[in-house]
Amino acid sequence: MNRKQKEQVVDELSHIFKNSGVVLVAHYSGLTVSEISELRNLMRESNCGVRVAKNRLSKIALEGKANAKLSEFLNGQTVLLFSEDPVSAAKISVKFSETNENLKLIGGSLGEEILDLKGIINLSKLPSREELISEITGMVGSPGSVLSQLVSSPGNNIAGITVVLEEQKAA
Repeated sequence: MNRKQKEQVVDELSHIFKNSGVVLVAHYSGLTVSEISELRNLMRESNCGVRVAKNRLSKIALEGKANAKLSEFLNGQTVLLFSEDPVSAAKISVKFSETNENLKLIGGSLGEEILDLKGIINLSKLPSREELISEITGMVGSPGSVLSQLVSSPGNNIAGITVVLEEQKAA
């Protein structure tokens, strides 16, 4: 890799570290090509990314960033797992690591906050952005639904009473 290619990689990594909601670091030694491809596909489906890069280039890209302490985790054979949504990458990574022992999550960053394995697991238990949006939408729509039922209820009651009175007159 020549100097220009290294500069491009550092720029790309710098963008990842600066703009991602969460960046996780994991050891992936022992993963087969098909397992890495499966992980990449799972992450891509949820708008997340996977990036393998030399630790030295990653450390250069981290210099001056709010999450620069992330460089402590960059040793050995590492992979970066990241997403704009702070929860998506954590959910997928934790689930994948539970079924595949060769992916070992070692740390990460949530903005300026540095996470250990326990922090990543706790983060993965939170609802994702999409789940929160659907919950909020349901909450916003719920009062309108209840209100429409209450408004139409007296009319239904009056119609029911009228039918019973007519039946009694006819009898």
